Amino acid sequence: MTVYVYQTFSLKQDKFKEGLENLRELKKFSNENYSHKVEILTPISGNDHTYALMTEYEGLAEMELQSKKMTDDEDYQKLIGEFFLQNIEQGSMHTQIYRAMVEKKEKKNKDKEAE
Repeated sequence: MTVYVYQTFSLKQDKFKEGLENLRELKKFSNENYSHKVEILTPISGNDHTYALMTEYEGLAEMELQSKKMTDDEDYQKLIGEFFLQNIEQGSMHTQIYRAMVEKKEKKNKDKEAE
């Protein structure tokens, strides 16, 4: 079952350009080195400096496995550390985890099968 991690955060106005560059590097590095897909979501409405990352995993177990790999990866830690410490407003990150709804199986109509 697909799991989505949705993280919103506000970029510091004085670090806006650097924050966007760091986000692009983070996305590229993550998509190339881990078994998940990361997208950067930009605001259309609301606060202009509030951005989001949407990460898609195959399931909860895969999310945990990739999280462990990222925690152990020094290159990833450098990228994410720079992003958290230098480019976003402290206390602005909010993380939500969703899973895809399971499709309901269609009941077979016994009368139609009898025909």
